[in-house]
Amino acid sequence: MTAFGLIVIGDEILSGKRVDKHLAKVIELLAVRGLQLSWASYLGDDRSAIATALKTSLAGEDVVFCTGGIGATPDDHTRYAAAQALGVELQLHETAKQLILERIAELRQGVLTPEEIRQRLKMGEFPRDCEIIPNPYNKIPGFSIKRHYFVPGFPVMAWPMIEWVLETHFGDLFHKNSWEERAMLVFETAESTLTPLMERIESEYHGVRVFSLPSVGDPTRVGSRSRRHIELGVKGPHDLVSLAYTALKAGVTLLHAEYEELVNEKKRPIGEAGRA
Repeated sequence: MTAFGLIVIGDEILSGKRVDKHLAKVIELLAVRGLQLSWASYLGDDRSAIATALKTSLAGEDVVFCTGGIGATPDDHTRYAAAQALGVELQLHETAKQLILERIAELRQGVLTPEEIRQRLKMGEFPRDCEIIPNPYNKIPGFSIKRHYFVPGFPVMAWPMIEWVLETHFGDLFHKNSWEERAMLVFETAESTLTPLMERIESEYHGVRVFSLPSVGDPTRVGSRSRRHIELGVKGPHDLVSLAYTALKAGVTLLHAEYEELVNEKKRPIGEAGRA
């Protein structure tokens, strides 16, 4: 199954000056299409660190979205880092050049000096052999190469561009696998007690993932979640989840552990918007 990753770049995220919104949105954009995010990373504006991370991901098969750092100011390093990771030079992409010049004309900011134009055209300098990603907000494109898709850090630009990538290149993957999730709350039981059962379920039902989310309980809440508990469940292909969950429930019963099924979350489609 195709894995999707996300790299968010920017010192402002790591310092707390700005709160990242990309992670939740990318999860949402994937979920409504029956897809899942497999991993995410946060990096500061460090060219060497970005290049190292990209060299690793470019060597794999994952589809990776990378947000931020593709501008032309001194703290924008992503274009250079991508070229470094690929071992190629930056070059002005002809289509990007035309789009940027069109944008300059549209803004009608008066006569720009050759140096001002050259500076703006830097935003169209991408690693050799890349393709562009259209930007419906202001025409300044992103770029793609080897299943890596580089977009600006601004959500108003990045999110439509990511949607375009998904719709243009990965439509054949939409809702290909009907995944579900089923879970229960297991009370006053240690994770170590449940671990052998979890391992057995995963070994017997290949393709199913077992998860546990411990909680000390919240006394301010009414109901079961006010008590110490573990949310224990399985997620995976539709045809296996029901069988695996039945086996998981039987195993918990054999441990004489008290549990409560999450009826409202039962058979929850992972690819359903806002719920995965």
